[in-house]
Amino acid sequence: MLRQESPSITPDRSGANPTSGASSNAAAYGEATRVGGVDIARELNKLEEMILDSPRIPLSRRTLVDEEQFLDQLDLIRINLPPAFQEAVEIVRQKEEILLEAEQYAQEIIETAERRAAQILDETNLVRQAELEVNQIRQQMKQECEAAQEQTMAEIERMRRQAQQDLEEIRRRAIAEAEEIQAGADAYADSVLRDMEQQLAEMLRVIRNGRQQLQLESAPQPRTTSNTTANRPPISNKPPERKS
Repeated sequence: MLRQESPSITPDRSGANPTSGASSNAAAYGEATRVGGVDIARELNKLEEMILDSPRIPLSRRTLVDEEQFLDQLDLIRINLPPAFQEAVEIVRQKEEILLEAEQYAQEIIETAERRAAQILDETNLVRQAELEVNQIRQQMKQECEAAQEQTMAEIERMRRQAQQDLEEIRRRAIAEAEEIQAGADAYADSVLRDMEQQLAEMLRVIRNGRQQLQLESAPQPRTTSNTTANRPPISNKPPERKS
């Protein structure tokens, strides 16, 4: 069978797959083109491949096609086209039902969303009221904390002044006691030194008397006075009694 080559099915000389367009169309048909296990899109692709793979007549735009194989492929497609159309109509009907169900479902979702939005709005109002109350409580607590802080600072200042006054009083008393102790120590030291001075004075008197006695004894004496010297009482070396 001779067939003149159509430009629409001329093989792509750039190396692209000539059946890519048919494959994309078959993908678009989907399950609507499959009837009783026969994929109409795939059978059409086979028919196109049969034409493209047939030998060409040299120096012409004609192609030699196996007529019997070509007609068998056409019969296969022709037989399965009516069921495919019926299935396509059924799919369209089912699609409309699905769209209707989807629209109803979407309407239910919208209504549910509106009810939820109203509920959320109510909850938002409650939350806003709670936030207002929390802010009021926070402000009140802040004021109370500031008042307590001021009162505490005033109490600390009062305690500091009282402590300073107590410290001054303690220091004054300590100075007075130290001065009293110092006066007592000075009086005691003066008494001790006075006693020592008296004892030293007595000792100096005894020392002077002893030296004088030694000087008298070491000086030459006339004979006439020997009895007088002999009648003198001996000088006692006993130290004088200490005065209390």
